[in-house]
Amino acid sequence: MRLHHVQVACPAGGEDEARRFWAGGLGLTEVEKPAALGGRGGAWFRAHARDGTVTAELHVGVEDPFRPAAEAHPALLLASVGALEATGSRLRDQGYAVDDAERDTFPGHARLHVRDGHGNRVELLATV
Repeated sequence: MRLHHVQVACPAGGEDEARRFWAGGLGLTEVEKPAALGGRGGAWFRAHARDGTVTAELHVGVEDPFRPAAEAHPALLLASVGALEATGSRLRDQGYAVDDAERDTFPGHARLHVRDGHGNRVELLATV
């Protein structure tokens, strides 16, 4: 067994903000949803290894009523502490509040927390 994808939620009409965070901020690639699911709204994103292998997949689904995930969250493992720092800086530059208060609280990892544009918690970490 392995994890196929994680889903977070956004309000109706929130797809552009999802793209700004997941693609623009984190560098994931938006992929087309299957035609049978396209009418539901939302957006899908993937991260790829250099050889093209999918390394992470995240779906943003529309919920009505919407309530952001305050504690439950996806945790994305970045390639290095340098990549973690660069991503944190890019997100800060885009106006997201990056929290590094728990940077050294997970043994063997450096980590940051951020909320996407809809308030969903996201953890970013790298092995040290």
